[in-house]
Amino acid sequence: MYVVKSPLSDADLKTVAEALQGALVDLVDLSLVAKQVHWNVVGPRFRSVHLQLDEVVDIARLHSDTVAERASTLGVPPDGRAATVASSSGVGPTPEGWIKDADAVRTLVEALGAVITRMRERVAATGDPDPVSQDIFIGITADLEKHHWMFQAENG
Repeated sequence: MYVVKSPLSDADLKTVAEALQGALVDLVDLSLVAKQVHWNVVGPRFRSVHLQLDEVVDIARLHSDTVAERASTLGVPPDGRAATVASSSGVGPTPEGWIKDADAVRTLVEALGAVITRMRERVAATGDPDPVSQDIFIGITADLEKHHWMFQAENG
């Protein structure tokens, strides 16, 4: 059932839809990982890491909404359900329990790195079929790379 008709060809829509759905689950998972670490970080740098984690949560949530709305705009129903996110995210597992500040930073460096790698693949995949979606992925990647740099500098 198509409620919204896409301006893209079926082949282009398939490529773009897969990229948007993948980005959505990665961003939802990234926000969950950052919030989980935010609640459990301990150590001398608690406050600065704690606050920086909320920045990642905010940007991931903002971008996940943009991605989901782009999918809807193209006639593709976004799927951000927990089971979908758990089964298809590119973000690795999150430690449980208290997390020392240096380990929290490493966890975010790894999570951001995984999402950035996949986001850059989406930038490449969507250039020809849909430059509008590609532009969204470029902006997301720039924001995530900024946070990746900042977390890397934490443990420099």
